[in-house]
Amino acid sequence: MTVKPQWLRVKAPQWERVGNVKEILRDLSLNTVCEEASCPNIGECFNAGTATFLIMGPACTRACPYCDIDFEKKPQALDPTEPQRLAQAVQRLKLNHVVITSVNRDDLPDGGASQFVECIQAVRSTMPDTTIEVLIPDLCGNWQALEIILAARPEVLNHNTETVKRLYRKVRPQGKYDRTLELLQRSRQLAPGVYTKSGIMVGLGETDAEIREAMQDLRAVGCDILTLGQYLQPTQKHLNVESFVPPEQFDAWREFGESLGFLQIVASPLTRSSYHAEQVRELMKLYPR
Repeated sequence: MTVKPQWLRVKAPQWERVGNVKEILRDLSLNTVCEEASCPNIGECFNAGTATFLIMGPACTRACPYCDIDFEKKPQALDPTEPQRLAQAVQRLKLNHVVITSVNRDDLPDGGASQFVECIQAVRSTMPDTTIEVLIPDLCGNWQALEIILAARPEVLNHNTETVKRLYRKVRPQGKYDRTLELLQRSRQLAPGVYTKSGIMVGLGETDAEIREAMQDLRAVGCDILTLGQYLQPTQKHLNVESFVPPEQFDAWREFGESLGFLQIVASPLTRSSYHAEQVRELMKLYPR
């Protein structure tokens, strides 16, 4: 088994604060991707009183071999009380910025778009000054469903690219690289005032040239924000880590991305899709729309 390098070690969290966040989540019967996907930053984010809420879950209709979210359970019917419970959590945690994501719900005609809208509206009603980021699945290319989400005007529309084009069949077998790019491009066209965002994992066998090509593809469709982070194998059943990418390589990608015109790039071994997502509030001041 490959030993993790020093730069992937994380500080032990302050469990008193973590426990408080977990208590609120359990009290309101909410899921977080922080817990379900075994995120290495859970301690840091929970200590800061932040969390990425996982709606319509925790059972996913896809079985991506890199992801630790359960796909063996049968997806449940949508809970009409979930949006309001989520809004209560945002209020109790006093969040300035909230990230709402979901499992893939390919069993639903709209891929869960209507539930995203209900959650956005509930948060806006309860915490009108809180900015909202939605991290959505590809909706199986249902662009009417995408339009429904964008009509609710989240501040940020995030959809992860995850990997380079060559590795899609291996890493994201039920996804399509070109469909991901089209989703981000359509988002920019349908809602120019919404910031678009995506994320890429590294260490799965991609080359530096392929990462740079993917970054160029994302900028070509108007993607504003990019996250780059190291893939970590959740269990022995998941894809192996092909390489541990050193911090200086992330610095090089950040510089390249800035030269391409990304408004913001968060790149480091421990970066994940929602890592320091609240920084978008400063971005909105610098680049208002």
